[in-house]
Amino acid sequence: MESSPHTTTIIVNYNAGPLLLQASDSALHANASTAPPATRVIVVDNASSDSSALHCALQFSNNPRFTLISNATNLGFAAACNIGAKAAMAANSGHEANQILFLNPDCTLEPQALWHLTHALHSASDVGMVGGFLCNLDGSEQEGGRRTFPTPKQAFIRAFGLHKLAKWFPALKQDFSLRNQPLPSKPVPVQAISGACMLVKREAIESVGLWDEGYFLHCEDLDWCMRFQQAGWKILFVPQAKVPHHKGACSRSRPVFVEWNKHKGMLRFYRKFYRPKYSRALWAAVVMGVWLRFSLLAGYHTVRNLQQAMKGKPNV
Repeated sequence: MESSPHTTTIIVNYNAGPLLLQASDSALHANASTAPPATRVIVVDNASSDSSALHCALQFSNNPRFTLISNATNLGFAAACNIGAKAAMAANSGHEANQILFLNPDCTLEPQALWHLTHALHSASDVGMVGGFLCNLDGSEQEGGRRTFPTPKQAFIRAFGLHKLAKWFPALKQDFSLRNQPLPSKPVPVQAISGACMLVKREAIESVGLWDEGYFLHCEDLDWCMRFQQAGWKILFVPQAKVPHHKGACSRSRPVFVEWNKHKGMLRFYRKFYRPKYSRALWAAVVMGVWLRFSLLAGYHTVRNLQQAMKGKPNV
């Protein structure tokens, strides 16, 4: 591993409020090695309607390692990540990164988290991406930090709660989250990690390519992990790298919009990587199942919003 790897942290913001400031501050003070911090932070703001990006820019106005890129419209998570990555890898930037950390604005890096991530990333030449221990504020592990790729069959069983019948029908036991497995004592290979915290080698990005901008929100991280695996790059989960995550802080105010894009993303992921393995009839059932689930969730959120409005309470 290089003695002082240059890290650029990309934070895509959309109405994250005060959490953006916390995330940026934790990244600016993170050390990738025992050398002084060489971390640069690029916030890519997706046309936020709150003042989070402005406050952050004012707070770090005198810090040459902080950059704000403001998009005129909300381009989606993947597109904004690519904007940040291109800026980080620009040859004339004066801050060329040899590793890039993608961090959600509702995450913070605990002390030594980046050091542990960096050490794992450079532990072998074929490791291309590593992810941290995403945890709730009470320290418990969140879903998504370590997982397997969900096949359409697994997702269907999980989405409609059929896995709860596994006691009587073992074939229905489907869980692509590895959270319920014992926490490993050292970095371990996994199929996929969460886009909320991904440290990636520059050479791996140049090998695999950037994020797929056909996704607007959700499932783009699974897509990237799949492409890394297909290109021969290993992905590691690093349990020592603790990353508290205020999950959903940027999306609670628009649940139907988020679910719409999540389900669209699911179908795009299945179409890209699983469609050739399914018959037309089975694929039609997958599509119908995805949109049926969306319809049920959209109806739930709509009714809940109406109830909250009638009570005069915000939907939080």
